[in-house]
This record gives sequence, C-alpha cells and structure tokens, in this order.
Amino acid sequence: MSALPSDAADEGLTHEAAAGVPAPTPVPTLNVANLLTLSRLVLVPLFVVALFVGDGQDTTWRAIATGLFAIASATDQLDGWVARKYGLITDFGKIADPIADKALTGAALVGLSVLGELGWWVTIVIAVREIGVTLLRFWVIRHGVIPASRGGKAKTMAQIAAIVAYLLPLPAGADPVRWALMGLALVLTVVTGVDYLVRAVRLRAAGRRVTGS
Repeated sequence: MSALPSDAADEGLTHEAAAGVPAPTPVPTLNVANLLTLSRLVLVPLFVVALFVGDGQDTTWRAIATGLFAIASATDQLDGWVARKYGLITDFGKIADPIADKALTGAALVGLSVLGELGWWVTIVIAVREIGVTLLRFWVIRHGVIPASRGGKAKTMAQIAAIVAYLLPLPAGADPVRWALMGLALVLTVVTGVDYLVRAVRLRAAGRRVTGS
C-alpha cells in the first residue's frame, strides 16, 4: 500500500487529490434552475393581485391571472429538467422547489375559495394532503428519500389543469368540465397521498431494521 505523500498530507489533501483526480466542482446556489424556482415564488403575489382585481370578476385580469399561473406552473417543470440535465441540483433547490409549488397551488385554491368559486372543502382536502406529505418527508428523511411516482406527477398535472379551468373566465356551460377536472385532481390527490403514507411507513420500518433502532 502506498503512503500518502507528505506534502499532500501537510496540505490536508485527499487521496483522490493526491492521485491527481480533480475534486468535484461545487454547484453554486445561484444557478439557472434555482432562479427559475425563485421566479415562481415572485409570481405568486403577482398572481394573487391579478386574481382579486375587481373581486375576481374582471375578465381581462382573470385572463392575466391565468397566464401568470400557467407561466409559474411551467417553471415548475422547467427548473427540475434544467437541474437534472446540467447537474445543478442543490440543497437550496430541494427545499425551495416544493415550497414554491405549494405556495402557487395553495394561493390559487385559497383565492378561488375566497371568491366563492371553489368549495372550501376541496381546498382543505388538497392542503391537508400536501402538508401531510411534507411532514412525512421529514419523518423518514434519516432513512432515505421517497422518489416521485407517476401518480404524483399525474396528480400535479391534474391539479394544474383543474385550477386553470377554474381561473379562466369561461361561461357557466363549462362548469361540468371544471367539476370533472377537479374531481380527477381530488381522487389523484387522495390516492397518491395514501400511497406516499404507505411507502413512508415501509421505508421507516426498513431503515429501523437496518439501524436496529
């Protein structure tokens, strides 16, 4: 076994560095993916203001609010793709991204309920699921991370589609479509929430068996 050169040891270098293997370049917190996430957070208050102009009855401002929501939702898909493709995943992004998602969806649902266009029970069901999943993440974080499922992605897309349908200044004849989309979003929200709970319990149990705690 070869010993680490004394000059490398004196400088506190690692075996990899001493062998000429470059250390991985740290990912800067201020990168394109995180800027997209931050832009989503910035768009949330702008969306809320646009939604409430004229008590939500101004057609032009409702269209603007819908556009802002759609743009913000698009950044949710884009920032994750950019982070994975270009290796820009950071601890800040892991925390800020779900916060931005929930802030946007929550603001839309609460806003629609305040305007009397969406039942509060719908907003509460979705909010409880999202908060519950967040708490479950912290509950099992020492044992691992539960990857996003296809159902979870479908839930997100269904919620976005349903919210957009409610935000658009559509005639009353579009109500059945809105109800159908929101119904689908609710079913996926509950089902994926239960699935996440089951997977979290299994992951925690497996982790405790390994650690013996």
